[in-house]
Amino acid sequence: MSEMIKWGILGTGRISRAFAEGLRTASNGVLHGVASRNHTRSKAYAEEWSVPLAFENYQQMAESDVIDAVYVATPHTQHAENSILCMKNGKAVLCEKPIAVNYGQTKEMVAQARKSNVLLMEGMWSRFPPLMTELRKIISAGEIGEVRTLQADFGFKPKAREPEGRLLNPNLAGGSLLDIGIYPISLASMVMGKPKSFVSDWHRGPTGIDEQASCILKYDNGSMALLHSSLESETRQEAFLSGAEGNIRIHKQCWKPQKMTITSNLSQKEKIVEMPFEGNGFNYEAEFFGKLLLEGKTDNEIMSLDESLEIMSLLDQIRRKWGLRYPFEEPS
Repeated sequence: MSEMIKWGILGTGRISRAFAEGLRTASNGVLHGVASRNHTRSKAYAEEWSVPLAFENYQQMAESDVIDAVYVATPHTQHAENSILCMKNGKAVLCEKPIAVNYGQTKEMVAQARKSNVLLMEGMWSRFPPLMTELRKIISAGEIGEVRTLQADFGFKPKAREPEGRLLNPNLAGGSLLDIGIYPISLASMVMGKPKSFVSDWHRGPTGIDEQASCILKYDNGSMALLHSSLESETRQEAFLSGAEGNIRIHKQCWKPQKMTITSNLSQKEKIVEMPFEGNGFNYEAEFFGKLLLEGKTDNEIMSLDESLEIMSLLDQIRRKWGLRYPFEEPS
């Protein structure tokens, strides 16, 4: 492998285009191939993005000797199958969030990554911009003291409410929790770790999926996280971390973090930190993943496989509490 990673994108939907745009400003990787279930579609995508290789199918990309890493950009119902196919063929995999639909699928993916000794990481791209690196430093340094409360939300109203579309279709694991609710939950996991208990409620939409959901996570030290997601209305899309010595507000959009305000309880003075993206933001996770791959690593501390397993286990427990099971899932 050279110092410039040759990426393949598996899938040609909206999120794949965001990643392709991000790669344009990544320092250690280039887009070298694209695969779709439809060869005509992959050829059109390759022409649009000036990609050298348009594979006939997913299998052909997985078996290619010229692709170093694969970004899995298919719907999350296909993440496990597509990622495992690539890893069985020795490919490093960056899988778009959520890493899978449930804990069982995630466990199979992690087992395959370890069996094949390849790098696998969940593509929670919001963890990698410079502002999030700075946030972790501030919290670690104790600038706001122990975090006691975290509030975060992500809600929007889709322009088209199509029952068969990805967001509302139970056969595609639609709903607010897996699509956007995972952002606040992942933020809470990054800042506060694994909760010891939770309470949650949801609004069941006409198609049977969660169109709104709220959750309170409680931790061993008594800290709490108050989280909300919605496909019915646009929320503030902010995060607020309250510590014993101060607080931090991550401004809209907290899942696309570029600005935060830090307030000291003692002085009541505010410090505004702005770190605009270079590129569209996806370049940061691509570069981080590329660095891991070039260093021969198979896991990391910022978005570890163990944490992805913990988060998916929590998502399963939340859905179980609601009584929401996707049609293709086996009864638990």
